[in-house]
Amino acid sequence: MTDPNPSFSRRAMLAAAFVGGSAAAAALSGAPAAQAAPGNAKKQFSLTVLGTTDLHNNVFNWDYFKDVPYSDKAGNKIGIAQASSLIKAVRAERGAANTLTIDSGDTIQGTPLAYYFAKVNPISDTVKHPMALAMNAVGYDAVGLGNHEFNYGIPMLRTWEKQLDFPLLGANVHDAVTGQRAFTPYVLKRVRTENGWLTVGLVGFVTPGCALWDRDNVQGKLDFNGIVEEAKTVIPQMKAAGADVIIVSSHSGATPGSSYGDALPFAENASTQLAEEVPGIDAILVGHAHLEIPERFVANKETGRQVLLTEPLKWGMRVAVIDLQLTKGEDGWAVTSAHSHLLNANTADPDPAVVSAVQAGHEATVKYVNQVIGTSTGPLTTETACWGDSAAIDAINYVQASTIKAELANGPAAGLPVLSIAAAFSRSVDVKAGPLTIRDVAGLYIFDNTLLSIKVTGAQVKAYLEWSAQYFKPVATTSARAQDVTNAATTLAPNGTPDYNYDVVYGLDAPLNYEIDLARPVGDRIMNLSYGGSPVPADKEFAMAINNYRQSGGGNFPGVKTAPVLSNSQQEIRQRIIDYVVAHGTLDAAVFSQNNWRLTVNGAPLTVTA
Repeated sequence: MTDPNPSFSRRAMLAAAFVGGSAAAAALSGAPAAQAAPGNAKKQFSLTVLGTTDLHNNVFNWDYFKDVPYSDKAGNKIGIAQASSLIKAVRAERGAANTLTIDSGDTIQGTPLAYYFAKVNPISDTVKHPMALAMNAVGYDAVGLGNHEFNYGIPMLRTWEKQLDFPLLGANVHDAVTGQRAFTPYVLKRVRTENGWLTVGLVGFVTPGCALWDRDNVQGKLDFNGIVEEAKTVIPQMKAAGADVIIVSSHSGATPGSSYGDALPFAENASTQLAEEVPGIDAILVGHAHLEIPERFVANKETGRQVLLTEPLKWGMRVAVIDLQLTKGEDGWAVTSAHSHLLNANTADPDPAVVSAVQAGHEATVKYVNQVIGTSTGPLTTETACWGDSAAIDAINYVQASTIKAELANGPAAGLPVLSIAAAFSRSVDVKAGPLTIRDVAGLYIFDNTLLSIKVTGAQVKAYLEWSAQYFKPVATTSARAQDVTNAATTLAPNGTPDYNYDVVYGLDAPLNYEIDLARPVGDRIMNLSYGGSPVPADKEFAMAINNYRQSGGGNFPGVKTAPVLSNSQQEIRQRIIDYVVAHGTLDAAVFSQNNWRLTVNGAPLTVTA
């Protein structure tokens, strides 16, 4: 049945989708603008910029790891198909000619759908990337680079870039040989108004952490300048080229700090500093942090002007709506009012155009991930893995360590005892005993990290564990709730240490046992550290299986960046686990499960409840 009043239905959907911010409130109540309009200006224009970020290749509201529609406790829906319906509804309300659409990166990695078109059926001149098909169907004006764009290597990234109908922006990424910018830095969009043309500049920046996290893919090929440092050059260039308005796609969090400490001279999360230190910016679409910022204003230190920041939630859960009111005076156009709010994608149905474009790829991915490759003799869950020993994490560590032991077997490091590190990337892994599918393994290890090994000493293992133990909050009693134990805030993680930065260390040839005493100060929490039942000598040498993210500086763990590399096959850990299951037929908990670490308080066991 055709909707007899599509405008009413559209407005009702957008009203229901409203999340925070003040754009709608300002429009209804005449609330003060971010910048006061000068006098009785007559020549005005309203521009809307729509934004998404951190889509991570989520097209549909689908959980590939569970093989069911996505759901969470907050009632969110995910996917660019959902977001597209909101985007097109806003365009219809505000006028397509008055509306631009951008994204702040981390687009082509994050789901089995991404992996399928990177490794199983790689994109090419004839195979189109699902996020090219989807974003072209939405009709984006530009997308910024995110750090995860480099996970599958530069050639694949360039192929995806060629498939887009709009520019891929990365002003602070330079060719390591020539020094020239390696990606389109910015684009100027011409918007027709009743009072002449308005030129809108769209520019993209990506966190410099790419140089660490994807070192093997970018070293010697691409350099990553600091965001603020690059902006001080490119923003004046945009102004000189005629930009009346400048909107930034910044894949860099709004809370200052760097997860990699001082490993790089440039900050990981620099969006607030960008607003403060670089004049000429009107609004910033923030990405990378997976946080929700409906509307925030930051004063530029030089001009005093308020710069608008907004960040929609990840995976297409939200769409940012930036509303700019412009006035044309003797010196041209100027922003006189800026507001933003977010829209919740759970109010929308998926856009049929996006569904049609990607359906075949989605179905191929579902078929791929549901292939049975073996069996698991017991359940593998990460529900309590962040505060207690877990067979699921032991399984990852066992495969990693076994792989490294085999790689080192015929070389000079063959005699070294092997350790392995791993973390719980999600607390929702729940693999049942029985048939084991590719999606089970993909859910167990969701990132595309590769495996290598380094040589470490007993003293370095102790320091590594102490650093990892920063993840826990101080605890004085022998029972506590998980929220009062985990995700402690630190200088490097002021919003709380993420689960993926709590590593468990595992011994393959003999158990590595230890306790973490949360009544003791940070840096002195690891107690009763032993290997094979004996205290670990400071100078004892080990081979440590480690992922490329951690070894290259992710999380700023001590010692690993400079430790001698023993092997580096650059094979994905997820694929290594799949290969192990195929070769052995089973993941047998009796083989790999250990109970080698626990939390204590003044030496007594700590009981943690969810």
